[in-house]
Amino acid sequence: MGFVFVTGPCIVCKAVFSFNPLRVPSTSVVTGSREPICLVCIGIINERRKEAGLPAVPVADDAYEAIPEEELPG
Repeated sequence: MGFVFVTGPCIVCKAVFSFNPLRVPSTSVVTGSREPICLVCIGIINERRKEAGLPAVPVADDAYEAIPEEELPG
């Protein structure tokens, strides 16, 4: 049994971070493809959404952790 995580740049701030490829918050607004958002940026986004009376973007508890390899799609 192994674990997998992806390392890549945040679409918002460009910082490189590690994340669970199945659960990380992401957006297609910038490039047309799903791109990951780091924990710091999603926190800022959710604070701004709250101030605007909008619901927060959900963040899974394991969004920034490794995923067991058997959970990956074939």
